[in-house]
Amino acid sequence: MRSIRPSFTARRGGNARRRTSPVLAAVALASALALTATACGSGNTEAGGEASSSAPSESDGKITIPDNLRDRLKEHGIDIDKWKNGEWKNWDKDDWLREADEYINPIIEGLWNPDRMRKAEDPDNAVDAGDLSGDQGVTDPTPEPVDAKAVSPTYHDSVPAAGKVFFDSPEGSMVCSATVVQDPANPGKSNLVWTAGHCVHAGKNGGWYRNIAFVPSYNNEGRTAAELQNATREEAAPYGAWWGDWAQTSDQWIEQGGATGGDGASYDFAVIHVTPEEGGNGKSLEETVGSALPVDFKAPAVAQVKSITATGYPAAAPFDGQSMYQCQDKPGRLSISAPDPTMYRIGCTMTAGSSGGGWVATGSDGRPALVSNTSIGPATAGWLAGPRLGDAAKGVYDSVSEKFAGQ
Repeated sequence: MRSIRPSFTARRGGNARRRTSPVLAAVALASALALTATACGSGNTEAGGEASSSAPSESDGKITIPDNLRDRLKEHGIDIDKWKNGEWKNWDKDDWLREADEYINPIIEGLWNPDRMRKAEDPDNAVDAGDLSGDQGVTDPTPEPVDAKAVSPTYHDSVPAAGKVFFDSPEGSMVCSATVVQDPANPGKSNLVWTAGHCVHAGKNGGWYRNIAFVPSYNNEGRTAAELQNATREEAAPYGAWWGDWAQTSDQWIEQGGATGGDGASYDFAVIHVTPEEGGNGKSLEETVGSALPVDFKAPAVAQVKSITATGYPAAAPFDGQSMYQCQDKPGRLSISAPDPTMYRIGCTMTAGSSGGGWVATGSDGRPALVSNTSIGPATAGWLAGPRLGDAAKGVYDSVSEKFAGQ
């Protein structure tokens, strides 16, 4: 989660926040390249193709990048041949791709090894909570803290759709939480993952993160950090690593989102389409893990929700990011800014690293469904807040689903 800063309404650099229609301007397409490289940087692995509306071209069994796409990337200072050999580590702000159609995520085989996954940190800066000066006047009293409870191993037995998202940022290797969700265009064969917007894009002061990968049921056996030091990749990632070949978040997050505080929090969600790092066995992510949650975009009003269960891998103290936890509480309302939708808020002691983790409640059809994800919380812990999923979130979700219909 992102820690809230002293004032929810504070601005960075004196720039006014641009407002856009939550329905018409919510959808931000994120074109992706499905590329393959080696972690050792030997330079003998071929680049992949563009994940766009048309299939990548093939020549002699090798996927190639269209010249026009390669030229467009070079305009941003990106040479794919250099990228796969370590150029991705260059975070020059002028070359950091940030627009919705500039997302690239080369698959670098073996990059997310057990040691790198174990050392990935939460992406947040701790600050103290402050006033709610932008409140609509409807924020409910701060909930009492609810102690996060450890999920009993094996995690897959009880929460098979949950996992961790790993990514690289200018600050280093980072981690969030995420959930496998159903794909209406590919029923029973979903490759969609739901997480927070700030787990894929830095918001108004940055761009797309890199090397984004999802690991379902990370550390499924619940090994300690010490035991994971000698773990095999299969022990750390029993269902493999799935790279994001397409990512999409809201326009509001890209335009307004901040590393800390409430800016853009009401639209802090993202959908990632994933593909197996090593080619897989032809099975989708949903088939591989055996589960995918429906997403409810017509969840009942806060007062009508009896209970929400939040799941995540908290990484900031006193947690270490290696174990799965859950909190269950009746939600209240949190208003950050009058023009933005109210958020759900629950009592929970999970810390940063739980960002993006799914919030599950009884959906409008009476069955369990994902209704939100962890977005923000105070530096001192005690509660979490997540966006309510309406038309803007549905636009993001439907767009990714439609792009991969029938694939």
